[in-house]
Amino acid sequence: MTASVVVLDYGSGNLRSAERALARAGASVTVTADLQAALACDGLVVPGVGAFAACMAGLRGVGGDKLIARRIELGRPLLGICVGMQVLFAAGVEHGARTEGCGAWPGTVERLDAAVLPHMGWNTVAAPPGSVLFNGIPEGTRFYFVHSYALRMAGARPLAAAGARIAVTEHGEPFAAAVEHGLVSATQFHPEKSGDAGAVVLTNWLETL
Repeated sequence: MTASVVVLDYGSGNLRSAERALARAGASVTVTADLQAALACDGLVVPGVGAFAACMAGLRGVGGDKLIARRIELGRPLLGICVGMQVLFAAGVEHGARTEGCGAWPGTVERLDAAVLPHMGWNTVAAPPGSVLFNGIPEGTRFYFVHSYALRMAGARPLAAAGARIAVTEHGEPFAAAVEHGLVSATQFHPEKSGDAGAVVLTNWLETL
């Protein structure tokens, strides 16, 4: 049976590339802001590009923050991508201003301490033991990143203590490249722009639905 997936449209970009990549991976995909469809689907994808505060404003504007909380409460899978991963955390700090996130996970998204930002291009990911997202992907495989902010590893301890599997990448410092915790998963990189390796990540996620 083909999994039904909704890519949540809340005014953020990159919707169509995510839609195409998920369809290629075998999902039946709809891009919509309709909350009923987004609640009822097998898997919800929350994309995101740009600023944390702007994405949270867009999410709240369509009720996406309440939708995410409700799906987690009901045990329904979701996948965050890039800033769509970041907004799952408790907060984000940009230019000294703190914005409350969706609070699905503990942790604060902060600017990376790196000589060159944004972190843009291909980088390897150290997958955690038992990872579902990275199943079958060889060590040393590269994924495509575009970001300046992330969950730094010092801030990831409460999430790890809660039993989350955290994949790690380094750019200036180590940061969370992906998180798997129960039925909520997310990637800081863009699987839809990461070629064959990204397709495997999406396929692995779809197989959990």
